Amino acid sequence: MTTVGEFMTTRLVTMDGNETLTAAAREMRDSAIGDVVVTNGTDVAGIVTDRDITVRGVAEELDPNSTRLNQVTSRDVITVSQYDDAVAAADLMRTYAVRRLPVIDDGRLVGLISMGDLAVEREPQSVLADISADDPNN
Repeated sequence: MTTVGEFMTTRLVTMDGNETLTAAAREMRDSAIGDVVVTNGTDVAGIVTDRDITVRGVAEELDPNSTRLNQVTSRDVITVSQYDDAVAAADLMRTYAVRRLPVIDDGRLVGLISMGDLAVEREPQSVLADISADDPNN
């Protein structure tokens, strides 16, 4: 069995849900990432992606300087353990139509696994794996 821990990234960016969309967008830009894990204290409250900022924030004409991450966060977060089967994690992504899963152990956020992470390992010749393994272009 191949585990989630073999593919997850531990290079995470977390932000409090009271931070602004602008702060999150800058963090994503500076860290060359497309998402931040939104926290409430030490608990995972959700995930905000660059697409969430665009579709749920900017397209709805919310002021990114005053709109809080809590207002656009995807909240129904499905999580996995680093010891879970990677194929089962991919099945969860498919079932819930999500591209990322926070990895939680003993109630603590320890990583994030994405569809791209799994594609690089499971289907290295796929277009998704090729894009995911490449350096960011921004």
